[in-house]
Amino acid sequence: MKMAASHPLYIYVDGSCEENKNVTADTPAGWGFCVISGDNGVGRGGGDVVFERSGAVVTDEASEGYLGAEVGSNNTAELSAIAQAMRWLLTEGGSQAVVIRGDSQYALNIGSAVWRAKANRDLALSVQALWAEVSSLRSLTPEHIRAHRGHRWNERADHLAFRAMQGENALPLQFWKPGRR
Repeated sequence: MKMAASHPLYIYVDGSCEENKNVTADTPAGWGFCVISGDNGVGRGGGDVVFERSGAVVTDEASEGYLGAEVGSNNTAELSAIAQAMRWLLTEGGSQAVVIRGDSQYALNIGSAVWRAKANRDLALSVQALWAEVSSLRSLTPEHIRAHRGHRWNERADHLAFRAMQGENALPLQFWKPGRR
């Protein structure tokens, strides 16, 4: 689908972790992102889903998709969502401006290299390298939104991440309702 270059593309990212305490490499965690064209930012669901993807946080160095996460946690899931969105942008091509919206200030600030990571350093470096590569090709802006406030596309990213963490497929968009995990 070709999008008008004059309007930014919006990507909503989120992560999910079952028990976000005493986390290990075996703790289930999932990430998700959805790409929206024509979003007005109000949260009522304006715009169209161009693409969405989700998956489990990979903690095994020998596995495909490993980005540096040592444990499954909410933070590693949030960072993984950003990394996967950056990978999609690199393969999608184009020069359209992008706004990355997420409910984790930690992940947005680590990913965009505003903050330095004290934990998850290898994953943070992977995300920052991907962010730098994408931002060398197009305008890339992080934007924080509040979690679980009924914002349709943030809720969709949450659904994708939650289902990935549970090892389940996301509901197709036509059968999903905001707030439904």
